[in-house]
Amino acid sequence: MPEGQGGHLEGGPSAVFPSRLGRAAAMPRLLDLDERGELASAHVRLVAGALGKSERTVWRWLAAARQDQRLARVESSHFTVTTELRRLLALWGGNASRVHAELLERAANDPDAPAAPSLSTLHRAIRRDLTRGERAGLKSGEAARRAHDVFGKRPPTHRNAAWEGDHKHVPVEVDVEGELATPWVTWFIDCATKAITGVAVTAHAPSRDAVLASLRIAITRSDPFGPVGGLPGQIRVDRGKEFLCATVTAAMGALAVPVTDLPAYSPYLKGTIEALNDAVEEMFLVSLPRYTGRQKLTGGHLADPDAPPLTYEAFVGLLLDWVAWWNTRHRPDALSGKTPIEAWEADASPLTDVSAGQLATFALEDDGRTYTISTSGVRWRRRDYLAPWMNGRTGTKVSVRHLPHHDDTIEVFDAATGRHLGSAFLAAAASREQIRSVQAARTAAARRLKADLKAAEKLRRRRFEASTTATPPRPLTSATCAQAEEELGATAQTDRRALARPDLVPHGPAPDTWARPRPARIPTPDEDQADDR
Repeated sequence: MPEGQGGHLEGGPSAVFPSRLGRAAAMPRLLDLDERGELASAHVRLVAGALGKSERTVWRWLAAARQDQRLARVESSHFTVTTELRRLLALWGGNASRVHAELLERAANDPDAPAAPSLSTLHRAIRRDLTRGERAGLKSGEAARRAHDVFGKRPPTHRNAAWEGDHKHVPVEVDVEGELATPWVTWFIDCATKAITGVAVTAHAPSRDAVLASLRIAITRSDPFGPVGGLPGQIRVDRGKEFLCATVTAAMGALAVPVTDLPAYSPYLKGTIEALNDAVEEMFLVSLPRYTGRQKLTGGHLADPDAPPLTYEAFVGLLLDWVAWWNTRHRPDALSGKTPIEAWEADASPLTDVSAGQLATFALEDDGRTYTISTSGVRWRRRDYLAPWMNGRTGTKVSVRHLPHHDDTIEVFDAATGRHLGSAFLAAAASREQIRSVQAARTAAARRLKADLKAAEKLRRRRFEASTTATPPRPLTSATCAQAEEELGATAQTDRRALARPDLVPHGPAPDTWARPRPARIPTPDEDQADDR
């Protein structure tokens, strides 16, 4: 067997292919050439150069392959991580030293137990057989394991193709009517342009009314978020009961917008809103007074525990200012130097707006009952509701719809036609202006009726022409345009009848096919006497 001289050293700079994988790939080819008698030193030299091995090593591999068909290196037996070892790692929180002590104790107490490996061997086996994510999960749990996973990105879309919504518990204590509370923020963001479309803040844990309020302001494209908004193609949420309640799904379903329910505890499936939740805390909330995540001193004490809190109104104002800054001045990396508003306006995708009439019933609940407008207004939930438009409508059958958890105002609809009649306010909590509006509407209706009655009296009163001779009185009336045209038309018809000459062309005999009237029968004298009687 020829032996190469001057081959490349193992692992040299000319190695372009891993030798372990290259041996398994090259040996079948060399054996095939050998069986056909075409194998030459040039082939071996070519393989050695590609794998960074000497020609002597390649000839040795070929000899082993001829002898026992061994195409690759036989791995020596080594210690591996078993299922039992994984459970011990989970038991001791990923502490390999403590697991090693457990194995030594088992080997000492049980003669049939396998010998414990050295600590270095155990460390080497754990690094070789377990991934970084598995090691982190056995030590700290699922969240740590998930940090080592890879996640793909959804393909880029156009504006309003998809929104994502979520609640954010604000780690800032604010003054709510004399008590400290941590508010909640409910908001939606457009995935394509990263523009915040709607925000609602509550001083307590949010419910479906916060979701509906945020959606309403997002869809209407009104200040302070306009021109962003309109109807999205879909909304993604993560199994929040407030987002998936019947009221929200029915409201969006009526507008043909699906609400996609993502699996629980899967923030990576709605990464846009999760990134916003992190950004608002890192870029805004951390600078506010009484931020609960601020650095602490020895003993866990805050540097300024008596810092005065923001009022709830002040916090909401600052948050809305930050949202305006995010939409108009912030330039996310994903937008290539554009602000969300600039990205929104640069997108030519058509928008779908909702009319005011459709929004009148949006996100409102209906108890399915029929009510009657009385002199006290509409009696709903044992309270009276008034509105200026109710004047003159007592006895009308109506239905009531309302925003969840907001009973200061209701929307009233005609029970027969479903037409929206208007809003009504709680009479017991009505302001002076609201009461005056009802009184003004009542006064206006009275004035309108008075004017109609006076006009009717003028129509009822008859006037006569002035007479200069002893003639009967002649009514003095003014003909309308329609009456004048009718009179002129009648005169024209009379003139045409006067000009007609039916005797100018005599009529011919009637055809035999025409039906003729029977001749009148002359009654007998007896019949005449009977008629007289």
